[in-house]
Amino acid sequence: MKLYYSPGACSLSPHIVLHESGLPFTAIMASTKTHKLQDGTDYYSINPLGYVPLLELADGRRLHEGPAIVQYIADQVPQTRLAPANGSFERYKLQEWLTFIGTELHKGFSPLFNPATPADYKPLVIERLLGRLQWVDGELAGKAYLLGDDFSVADAYLFTVTGWSRHVGVDISALAQLNAHHARVGARPAVQAALKAEGLLK
Repeated sequence: MKLYYSPGACSLSPHIVLHESGLPFTAIMASTKTHKLQDGTDYYSINPLGYVPLLELADGRRLHEGPAIVQYIADQVPQTRLAPANGSFERYKLQEWLTFIGTELHKGFSPLFNPATPADYKPLVIERLLGRLQWVDGELAGKAYLLGDDFSVADAYLFTVTGWSRHVGVDISALAQLNAHHARVGARPAVQAALKAEGLLK
C-alpha cells in the first residue's frame, strides 16, 4: 500500500493508523502547496482532487477520504481492534465520531488556515469550534478514548485535528479531558513513529 500525505495535514490520521496496524506500506509526501511529489511528479496526475490523504492498494485501486481509508486499514487487521466489527452498534458509533470530526471539527478549522478568510470572521469560527470541542471534552469524561477503553481510528483523527489548534489561535487549554486525550494518544509508539516520519517530532 502507498499513502500519499502532507506533513501535519489530515493525512496524519491514516498515517498513524497504518503504523498502529503493523501492515507494510510506503508513505509518499505530496505537498499541498506545490501539488508535486518530491521527484517532481504532478500530484494531480495521481489524485485529480489534489488533496491528501490518498491510499493506493497493491492492485492500483485507490481510496480518497480519510474516514474511509482508516476503516479500510482497520478491517484488514481486525485483531488490532482499531475499529469495532462491521454491523455492530459500536461500529456505527465509530462512524458517528468520524463524521462529526470530519464535518464539525476538521471543516470547522478550514477557514482559519485560509489566508483569504476575513479577520473579523475568524472570531466567529473560533467560537463555534470551541463550542464543538467543549462538547467533545464532555463526551470524554470518564473514558480513555472516544469509544471507551480501546483506542480506535477515530482517536487518531481527533488527535490530528485538535493538534491544529495551537497553530491557528484556538485556545483549548481549559478543556482538561480533551488535553488528556491528546497527550494519551500522542504517547502511543505508533503515533510517535508517524510524527517522526512526517518530521513533526525530533
